Amino acid sequence: MNIAADQIALLERLAAHHRLPRVRALHLPPATGANGKNGEFCALELEDGALGLSYVMLDDTLARLHREAAGARLAGADPLTLARRLATAPESAGGTERSLGLAAINALTRHFFALAGFTPPPSRDSIGQMDPQPGERIGMVGHFRPLVKRIAEVGAELIVIELDPALAGQHDGYRVSLDAAELRNCGKVLCTSSVLINGSVGRMLAAAAQAQHFALIGPGAGCLPDPLFANGVSLLGGSWISDPQAFVDALASGGAWGEHAFKFALARADYPGFDALLARC
Repeated sequence: MNIAADQIALLERLAAHHRLPRVRALHLPPATGANGKNGEFCALELEDGALGLSYVMLDDTLARLHREAAGARLAGADPLTLARRLATAPESAGGTERSLGLAAINALTRHFFALAGFTPPPSRDSIGQMDPQPGERIGMVGHFRPLVKRIAEVGAELIVIELDPALAGQHDGYRVSLDAAELRNCGKVLCTSSVLINGSVGRMLAAAAQAQHFALIGPGAGCLPDPLFANGVSLLGGSWISDPQAFVDALASGGAWGEHAFKFALARADYPGFDALLARC
């Protein structure tokens, strides 16, 4: 399973149908000083103004992008070439290249959706619309600290899958494990979009093959949904930027950018599909 390769194949079909815009700029949060998500994501901007977000806190990605003046270097680049970096094996492309690859896929997806006149619906909540119930076994990939309490307090059994051994063990109302196989008995799963960068998305989907509801969420979840929906994701939840200039200004200053975007929740059953959208372009 190579989700990125499948997404790129679709984007190549779009490129054969329509000239893709080049990269206008890469916008970075400050190297230090921004709080929470305001300092954790970059935004790749295309010539048409489309923005694609990607997480930059894996390894030294943010520091390296600042150090290499990546914003100036990428102006005029082909976003499809950048996107292809995400389809290579994680050991063949570093975190910086993979973060830029996801940003490019997300920006091209936003460009495509704009061409097709498609806007995903706003989310009803911040937990992937999973409606947790008492006694349910729910999996969480990535430690969503603000969401853990909301799920655990309804009486659900929550298992969090993490990479950091320091977090492993029993906590108040939930348990943290390093073993993705523990997802196999979870009926519902909430998964961070960072798995798209670190290459573990296929492994997580395979481990959670029995889940009736698998929500992939986060600001970086702005990619083409088709390959994800075909491989077990039931809902994609990302950030839809409504005021690009205000968003970029806030991101660059380390300020709060949430008011310049809304959280969307696109369910598999509500998505027209790539072919139907391409026919609109």
